[in-house]
Amino acid sequence: LAMVWFAWSRKQDWLAITDFIAPLVPLGLAAGRMGNFINAELWGRPTDVPWAMVFPNVDAVPRHPSQLYEFGLEGVALFVLLWWFSARQRPRGAVSGAFLVGYGVFRFGVGYTREPDGFLGLLAGGLSMGQWLSLPMILIGAAMLTWAYRRPS
Repeated sequence: LAMVWFAWSRKQDWLAITDFIAPLVPLGLAAGRMGNFINAELWGRPTDVPWAMVFPNVDAVPRHPSQLYEFGLEGVALFVLLWWFSARQRPRGAVSGAFLVGYGVFRFGVGYTREPDGFLGLLAGGLSMGQWLSLPMILIGAAMLTWAYRRPS
């Protein structure tokens, strides 16, 4: 809503603004996930992988450090991919669509290692709420990319 208001108040194209901002959003996501890791929030599911971590405020069970996976994928990797993608001129809406697809895919994938919300558990199809919410993001992003590249310039 803030970006819509900003675009409207300056008589700018909303998608041009979101395309400009999208490559920077992963840096904010990375900072948030690092904060989650430092605060031992949003921990992962139990595992026996060698890099598993024990979160003493949760239990004594080794768990996936899912916050670090999200930091690496939704933060660093998505930033690099979007920075590279946006370095060349793209149709309006393409960078925003790529952000939605990338963030949705990475978040969906990490959802298999992250402990689901205790009050919800796993939902239909054995997916978490975060994974279910990622699916429309991926679809909307794919639709935006298709629209951007099929629209006459």
